[in-house]
Amino acid sequence: MQQIYFMSNAISIVPHPVNEPVLSYAPGTKEREAVLAAYKEFCNSTTDIPMYIGGKEIRTEDVRNVISPQDKNHRFANYYYGTEEHVEMAIASALQAKSKWAAMPWEQRCAIFLKAAELFAGPYRAKINAATMVGQSKNVHQAEIDSACELIDFLRFNAHFAAEIYKEQPVSDDAIWNRVEYRPLEGFCFAVTPFNFTAISGNLPASMALMGNTVVWKPSDKQTLSAKVIMDVFQEAGLPDGVINMIFTDGKKTAEQVMSHKDFAGLHFTGSTDVFRNMWSLIGQNINTYKTYPRIVGETGGKDFVLAHNSADPSQVATGLVRGAFEYQGQKCSAASRGYIPRSIWEQVKTEMKRQLEEIKVGSPEDPQNFVNAVIDQGAFDRCKSYIDLAKNDPDAEILFGGKYDDSVGFFVHPTVILTKNPNFKSMWEEIFGPILTLYVYDDEEWKNTLQLIDNTSIYALTGAIFSRCRYATVEASKALENAAGNFYINDKPTGAVVGQQPFGGARASGTNDKAGSKMNLLRWVSVRTIKETFLSPKDYKYPFLG
Repeated sequence: MQQIYFMSNAISIVPHPVNEPVLSYAPGTKEREAVLAAYKEFCNSTTDIPMYIGGKEIRTEDVRNVISPQDKNHRFANYYYGTEEHVEMAIASALQAKSKWAAMPWEQRCAIFLKAAELFAGPYRAKINAATMVGQSKNVHQAEIDSACELIDFLRFNAHFAAEIYKEQPVSDDAIWNRVEYRPLEGFCFAVTPFNFTAISGNLPASMALMGNTVVWKPSDKQTLSAKVIMDVFQEAGLPDGVINMIFTDGKKTAEQVMSHKDFAGLHFTGSTDVFRNMWSLIGQNINTYKTYPRIVGETGGKDFVLAHNSADPSQVATGLVRGAFEYQGQKCSAASRGYIPRSIWEQVKTEMKRQLEEIKVGSPEDPQNFVNAVIDQGAFDRCKSYIDLAKNDPDAEILFGGKYDDSVGFFVHPTVILTKNPNFKSMWEEIFGPILTLYVYDDEEWKNTLQLIDNTSIYALTGAIFSRCRYATVEASKALENAAGNFYINDKPTGAVVGQQPFGGARASGTNDKAGSKMNLLRWVSVRTIKETFLSPKDYKYPFLG
C-alpha cells in the first residue's frame, strides 16, 4: 500500500550553508590527538566491512583483505566480495524502496543528509579522517580537506541547492496557474566512485538520493574502509533501508548487469576515461531496453597544466607546481602534471622548487610531518616507476628532481620532476596519476605558440592554471584556453576546488562537466513535470478570429 505522509504547510527554508572550517592539526591540538588515536585503533584491529543491501549487512564466503598502501604487509580490514546475485539483490532493493522514498517530503530527505553532515563534523570527524589516512594513504591535512570538510560541504550545500531548485517556478497568466514538479528519475540509479576522494564517494550516491532517487553504489575496493564509515553515518542519520545499497563486486560484470536492466535510470561516475567510455557504449547498446533515457554524468581523467608568463612571480610558480603536483602524491584528477615555464624566469623557478622539494618528507601518514605518502597500490607504483625509468633513459628527458621509488615496505614514490626538450614527450600527454610532474621550458617569444601547444597536447580538459602579473597575458590565456580546462585558476595551483565556490568538472575526455558541488549537478537527477491549471476553462471551440 502506498505510504501516505503528513504534508507540512510550512515553506521550509534550509539552513544557509557555510563551508566547514579546516582544522589545523598543529602539534598539541585536540583534533591531532583524536585523529592519531583513531588511526592507531584502525591499524591495531581488523575492521569487518560487509556490503549493505536493503539496510542489511551482507557477508559472503569470498573474504578479501585490505592492506595498507604504506605497509603492504599490514592487513587492517576484510571486506566481502559479491556476485551477480548481490547486484540483482541491490537493484531489487533500490526499486522496492523507490516509491516510499520518492514520496517523502523533500525537506525530510534534506534533514537526513544535514544530520549526516553534523555527524561527520562532530563525532565521526576523527574516524572518517583516520579511515582515509589508513586506507588511502592521505596525510592528515589532505584527509581533513577531503573526507571531513568537502564531504560535509557537499551534504550541506546540496540541501541548499535542492531547496533552490524546488523553489524555481514558471510565470503564470490570467486565470492560469503554472507550476513545475521536480520528480526523481523513473527507475534506479548507479553510482561508481573512486579511491582518491572520500568526499566524492559519499557525494555521488547521496546527491542522487537527496533528489528522491534510490541507488546502487559500487565504491572502489581501495576505499572500502572509509566507505563503511560513510554508510555507518548515513544509517545513523536515519537513511531508510534500500535507498543506498553498497556492493563490492566485479566492475565490468556489474556494469553489464546494471546497464542491461530496463529500470536503469542514471549513472553517476568518477573514475578512468576508458571505463566511462565503455559504460557509455554499454548504455548505447542497450538503449532500446530502457523504460526511459538514462542520465549519464561522469568525471574522468586529467592532464592538468600550469602555465607561467614571464611576468609571473617565480616563487609563486614554484609553490603552485609543488603543491599542485605532489599533494596526495599527484593522485588527484586535478593534479598539476605538465608545466610550461618561460626561459627568462626558469632558473629562479628551478631554484625555488629545489629548495622546497629538499624539505619534503616522504613516509606514512601516521607521522604528520610527512607531506608525501604512499601511492595507492602496486599497480600505481609500477606505473610511476615505468615513467621515471623512461625519463632516465630517453635523450629527450632528464630527471631534474626526485626519481626515487621503493616498494620494499609500502608503495612509496618520491616527488619527481622531469624536464623535457620535447613538448610532446609521453609524460606530457599521458595521464600518470602519481607524483610525477613534467616541465617544458619555452622561449619567451613563443608565448602565443605555447598557448596553442597547451590546448592541443592533451585529450583532457579538467583543470589548468596561469601565473601572471600581466593582465593582458592573463586575458589572452583565459580566452585561448577556454576549452582546455573546466576549472581555470589564475595565480593559484589547479587543485582544491571548494564546494559552493568553484563548481568542479571538465569536458573533452575529462567528462560531462556537470559540476559537482553545484545546483547544475542536482538538476541531472530530476525529471521535470509541468502542470498548467486553468481556472476558467473555455466552453466553445471558436476563437475570436472566426467571427
